[in-house]
Formats: sequence, C-alpha cells, structure tokens
Amino acid sequence: MNKETEMIQTQEEEMEIDLFELFSYLRKRYLSILVTFLVGALAAGLFTYFCITPMYEATSKLYVVSASSSSVIDLNDLNLGTSLSSDYEELLHVRPIFEEIISEEKLSYTYEELLQMVNVSVIENTRILTITVESPVPAEAKNIANALAEKAVTYLPKLMETATPNIAEYAIVPKGKSSPSLSQNVLLGGGIGLVLAIAVWTVLYLLDDTMSSAEDIEKAIGIMPMTVIPEGDLGGSDKEAETSSRKRRKRELRRRRRKRK
Repeated sequence: MNKETEMIQTQEEEMEIDLFELFSYLRKRYLSILVTFLVGALAAGLFTYFCITPMYEATSKLYVVSASSSSVIDLNDLNLGTSLSSDYEELLHVRPIFEEIISEEKLSYTYEELLQMVNVSVIENTRILTITVESPVPAEAKNIANALAEKAVTYLPKLMETATPNIAEYAIVPKGKSSPSLSQNVLLGGGIGLVLAIAVWTVLYLLDDTMSSAEDIEKAIGIMPMTVIPEGDLGGSDKEAETSSRKRRKRELRRRRRKRK
C-alpha cells in the first residue's frame, strides 16, 4: 500500500509540474492568445451587425373567463378557466386562423412560416394567455399579435361553444429589438477565439518533445547532465586566438632581428 501511495503521489506531483509548465508556456504566448480573443470578438460583432436580421417582439394578452354565469366564482369555475386556457393555447395554432390573418393582413408568409413566428403560452397558475409574435418589422409583429387576439375572441368561442375571452392587453409597436444581442455575441466570439487559441497552443506544447534544458533531459532519461554547452557565437574566441598568434609572430621576428644585429 505504501508503494502504491507513493506512486500516486509521484504521479500527482508530476501532473502539477506539467500544469505549471503549461501555464508558463501559455503565459509566454499571452499576446497571440489576446489577439485571437480580440479577432474572435470583432468577427462575431461584425457578423452580428451586418449579417443577422434584427427581430422584434410584440405581445397581446387574453383573460380566459369561465363558462359560469354566476357572480360567485367557485373552484369548478377556476378549474374550467384553466382548462380553457390550455385549449385556447392549442387552437390558436390552427391553419384556418393563420390563413385568415395572412389574407387580411396581406402577408407574404406561408402557414408554416407564420407558425414559427408565433408563440402562445399560458402564464403559470393564471388564466392569462400571452400571444407573442416575432418579426423583422416592428409594426408587423404588433398587427399579427392583435389579429390573433381578436380571432381568439371571435372565432374560437363559436368553435368551442364557450364564453368569450377578454382582451386584457393589446400589443404595441416594440421600441427595441429582441434579438440578436450584440454584446452577448461579441463575448461569445471572443470566448470561442480564446478557447481555440489555448487549445492550439496546448496541443503544440504536448507534441513538442524537444529537450531544451537540463531538467527536460533528467525527466526523459532520469540522469542529470554533467555540463551544458551554451548556445552562442564562438566567432569572437576564434578572432582572439588569431590576434594572439599574430602578436607572437611579430615578437619572434623582433627577436631574430636583434640576434642578427
């Protein structure tokens, strides 16, 4: 058990050392990582601004009343109202209603396209139905949402033979776009660039098997080198040796001349 524990501890220490080295390796290349982050953020921002069509949302609201004519609302009325809300939620997606709206509003959408633009939902624990329409044209979103609310009042009670719901709120022209979010896309693009840069440098670090220090040699073969040959230009020492040899020759010539004299 002791040997196994020591091996596990050794592996953990080696992993910590590797992570530290990787962090140091990435820190030396922080400039390229930062540039990749900025390029990703800029690309996402430009793509969002120039290539994605802004969308606008408009919402109308219906209050679904119960079928009881009594002025006193009991539990059965509440349950019936909740059930009717769910029915309205489903029936507001039927083809006849959408085709009438396309004809009346002179829209260029098909039934399937308009269906994708509309979201009908019931607010939880209430009998309030919200009709939200998303469109690239703000006024168009408002008109479709209000047209659907009016169809819910005139068309569906006849179909369901129930009490007429009340329009609690008409949709208005949206003042701001609902999507896309420029700031979110910029951060997303920068984050993707950052992750890609770190991933690429990490892969290059793991694939690099060159030994650039005495510690790398010790890790590879388990032996510390006795000495290390420094890198550099040895041309200076050659020049010094050549200069000293010239001086010696001059001295020898002087000595010979003196002897002859």
